[in-house]
Amino acid sequence: MVIPVFPRVSIIILNWNGWRDTVECLESLYRITYPSYDVILVDNASKDDSIERIKEYVEGKIEVNSKFFNYSPYNKPIKVFEISEDEARQGKFNKPLYEKYDVNRRLILIRNKGNYGFAGGNNVGIKFALSVLNPEYVLLLNNDTIVDKRFLDELVKVAESDEKLGIVGPKIYYYDYYGRNDIIWSSGGSIHWWLVWVYSSNKTGVRDSEEDLLPEDVEWISGAALMMNTKYFRWLNPNYFFGNEDVELGINARQKGLRVVYVPKSKVWHKVGVSRKKAKVSVKVFEGYFKFIKANFPLLIYIYQILINTLLIPLRAMRNKDLAMFYYLLSKFRIN
Repeated sequence: MVIPVFPRVSIIILNWNGWRDTVECLESLYRITYPSYDVILVDNASKDDSIERIKEYVEGKIEVNSKFFNYSPYNKPIKVFEISEDEARQGKFNKPLYEKYDVNRRLILIRNKGNYGFAGGNNVGIKFALSVLNPEYVLLLNNDTIVDKRFLDELVKVAESDEKLGIVGPKIYYYDYYGRNDIIWSSGGSIHWWLVWVYSSNKTGVRDSEEDLLPEDVEWISGAALMMNTKYFRWLNPNYFFGNEDVELGINARQKGLRVVYVPKSKVWHKVGVSRKKAKVSVKVFEGYFKFIKANFPLLIYIYQILINTLLIPLRAMRNKDLAMFYYLLSKFRIN
């Protein structure tokens, strides 16, 4: 009799002033069918009462309402293993005690001292997972997502099918698209240097199809739900505060001869725009974008991107009420 082997997956969720979304995400995670996972919640120095509210949720004091599932009191309380950022970076952790709890009855909570953005915040969780838990895979998951019960089974099944598979990602739907939840937001992504934004998600706005079942090679996977093989990837580029790191991972994977694959049988729903609204598309975001272009594309494309974005930035600045973006792009005419 062959005993099935389930590779360990460390799931990292980043929270910043968003406990309501986070507890709905956690409630969906704690009902998945995959038997070997960790949930690592990294708080990026929230200024609201996120920590207190999340602790109330795991104690069973807050019932989570969602159109995707019914709240379950049967796995509460969930044991919280709370550690500081310094302890996480040093790998200080009571792993023997942690391992005594069932996967759906435990939560690792890391409290960062500052808001390090998406890449910096996740890197604290990634470093901790690799040094203490030794997972075969790390899964980055936005706190404003809801997961299907079998989403992780499907990701791991495909990831284990080819040793040259470096990154996999699910089919991501809009959480609510004018009352519908079967409209695709991302099925992996493509890169087009001539567009205003050089990368785009595939099939955005398309209604789901029963024919969309086979894994597909793509150029990048959205960081909203991205699983990477820890043999090949061990951190995100900290130069990007918010955005671009997922696309660069895809570029790096392909440069290493690895595959990046979209897995349509794995399903996630995303509250699109929630994180970006909180981050406020600003100088930090644009600065990261141009660092990404400069690092990964020829100089002519870098210049083209500056020009085309500068022409369109007044509209974005008015929409976002952020004139700092306009002044920032003007400064980029001085190519360093």
